[in-house]
Amino acid sequence: MSSLYIFLILSLFLLVCIENIVPICGEDPTYGFTSVPLTEANFEVQKPYNIPVDQRYSFIDGVHRFWVYAHDKPYSPSSPTQPRTEIRIKGLDYHSGVWQFEGYSYVPKITSGATIAQIHGAASGATTLILRIYNGDMRYYDTDLVAKNLYDKWFRLNIIHDVDGGIVTVFIDGEKKFQTKDHGPGDLYFKCGVYAAPVDISNYMESRWRDIKIYKK
Repeated sequence: MSSLYIFLILSLFLLVCIENIVPICGEDPTYGFTSVPLTEANFEVQKPYNIPVDQRYSFIDGVHRFWVYAHDKPYSPSSPTQPRTEIRIKGLDYHSGVWQFEGYSYVPKITSGATIAQIHGAASGATTLILRIYNGDMRYYDTDLVAKNLYDKWFRLNIIHDVDGGIVTVFIDGEKKFQTKDHGPGDLYFKCGVYAAPVDISNYMESRWRDIKIYKK
């Protein structure tokens, strides 16, 4: 068997391997990241200030369930914000580097006009990223479409924030769906749950979350 023939066979073999490996790596947004350990202390529940937490939040069999009504109070008496029941990732605020949020979410069909995930903090404004559900579709704030038809099913959400590069990228079920410039550096942290939009909201809003993780580079 000639050296050229062996070389061609090996080259073909390597090409096939590369074609199979690269898509696998590309489908996992966490590739190259390091997992950050989380404990119960990292999950701070924010809910309407005048209601016991168990009337707007539950954690059963590994699933966080958040719900809120359009007429609910904000999270503090002095806050002018909309009703919410959310987890704020506490103790992992960041100002630089590349950070990632991952979680599996479920939004029932009755919910609309609710932020289900966000990056809080920015150089200007309160937030870097808002992901809202409107009639089953996910939007960046109330503008750009991120993903469609998300009602009544579990989906994997990954948010990558490259602070130094000024870029935020959103993945749904391992597929890159949206990318945008951030709003500048700040005291940054991730949140998830339900937070009513200023207008066009349903009377009842709910989201469920499991397997919440934080990664960094």
